[in-house]
Amino acid sequence: MAAGVIARVLDDDAFAAAALDVELDRAIQLEPRDRALATELVYGTLRLLPWLEERLDRHAKKGMKKQATLVRAHLDVAAYQLLVLSRVPSFAAVNEAVSAVRALRGPQIGGFANAVLRKVASESKPTEEELARAALSSMEPALREAIVGAIGEAEALALVGGSEPPPLGIRVERASDRDTWLERLSAARPEATFERGRLSPHAIRARGAGRVIELPGYDEGAWSPQEEGSQVIALALGAKETDVVLDACAGRGNKTGLLARISATVDAADLDPRKLEQLESERSRIGVGPRATHAVDWSRGVGNVKETYDRILVDAPCSGTGTVRRRPEILLRRRATDLPRIADLQRAILERVATLVKPGGRVIYAVCSVLREEAEDVIAHAPSFGLTPSPFDASLGFVDPEATSFRILPGAHGTDGYFVASFQRTR
Repeated sequence: MAAGVIARVLDDDAFAAAALDVELDRAIQLEPRDRALATELVYGTLRLLPWLEERLDRHAKKGMKKQATLVRAHLDVAAYQLLVLSRVPSFAAVNEAVSAVRALRGPQIGGFANAVLRKVASESKPTEEELARAALSSMEPALREAIVGAIGEAEALALVGGSEPPPLGIRVERASDRDTWLERLSAARPEATFERGRLSPHAIRARGAGRVIELPGYDEGAWSPQEEGSQVIALALGAKETDVVLDACAGRGNKTGLLARISATVDAADLDPRKLEQLESERSRIGVGPRATHAVDWSRGVGNVKETYDRILVDAPCSGTGTVRRRPEILLRRRATDLPRIADLQRAILERVATLVKPGGRVIYAVCSVLREEAEDVIAHAPSFGLTPSPFDASLGFVDPEATSFRILPGAHGTDGYFVASFQRTR
């Protein structure tokens, strides 16, 4: 399963998470621990792919590139198990891969796979730090330099490294119920670990829980899957019950749902109408949702959005470099040359959206990126007609009360990487 997903990522530019979800949905017979292993194999292999293939190449006289993509993927997954994991016996990793390759391409290529993997199995396992550095070295050099320049080497290594997958995030709809759901979820899946989030009062972090939407409480709308850093972005808006709020780049609506729980009136906008349709199914599940939805291309105008708002959240499209723990294919695809185009789009969106905030109203700009080009450099050119940097709501206890922007990062906070800035319209 893992090899098939990786082959789709490489051949079809598929998103790993989406391709894996399709396979896991088909494989209803898999136990939670097997689902967790499949997930780890996909994400871990992609995070270290160039390094793994270099290690395989040492023992393949004609190199790996001439092999069919699915054959390479089977060898990559086996190499990840041999060099990184400790709980999969070497003979099992080798035998499974060789059997799959033999079935695909016959006994000759199966023999090649066997010879290469047995040599890899004889190598010593790298340390956690060596693995993190290998993942960082898998990036395009200019992008790697931009990340290290923005957050430092230690945080860059935390962003890409570690053999343990990041926790799954759960957003308890009512923060006051979090401890109750910690107990219920732990009882339902005792082999998993559940713990309180560190930044969001709604957050639970889950490890080894398998398919979380099968846990109690999801169908009844008591909680929703949502990464903790994403929750923080919504909370940073500081919305009150009386505010009229716009989630300007709503996507599939995770932050919209949290904002709708806090504020009585929330509208949602996005470029993709199909994503907005998913908000309606979420409304029926969790019991709250947007008052209205708008399909808008903010780079061209404000579409049919006529109202002005007390508070607006701009979670802008970005490089996604803060999410590489969950989207490791970014390490293979993203280039530093992409950044000027993305930053131009971010500035255009902020410029248009800011026209819709009332005088005295608040705009939060956020990106799931750690790069200065999408963070400090964008807000340095914020709209000139009255937006000024403004401190965040005091309820964000981990943020300096005088701060007008902040980052949250995997190393420091255990979340994905985000940049968040606060503005107020003065006229």
